[in-house]
Amino acid sequence: MEQKAIDLLKGKNLVFIATLMKDGSPQLSPVWADYEDGFVMVNTAEGRIKHKNVLNDTRVAVSVVANENPLDMTTIRGKVVEILPDYDYVHINKLTKKYMGIENYPFRREGEKRIVFKIKPDKVFVLPELKMNHG
Repeated sequence: MEQKAIDLLKGKNLVFIATLMKDGSPQLSPVWADYEDGFVMVNTAEGRIKHKNVLNDTRVAVSVVANENPLDMTTIRGKVVEILPDYDYVHINKLTKKYMGIENYPFRREGEKRIVFKIKPDKVFVLPELKMNHG
């Protein structure tokens, strides 16, 4: 995968994941994510619509836009190859540190079970370096 796409995923940038509903229509969610060992790692909770969708169809698309320059972006199509438990909150706490600068995930809910989608990229689209014109 191109370094620019990896840098966007590793940065403090919001990620959007598109999953497919049973009727084939797309469903889009903002998520926290990162990149590890060739995989996009998206954190969510068991039972959410994106989780149900991935259990039915593993194909996803992920889009990342740089906070400081919305023209700096990447889109990745791939498949969820594994759903990993994050019941001990290790991954979500790591993402909380990245996105919020604090140690522990502050939105923990009673009975919530965190999981991680391990996504293998199939196609990666990266725009050339573009700058916003503020003039």
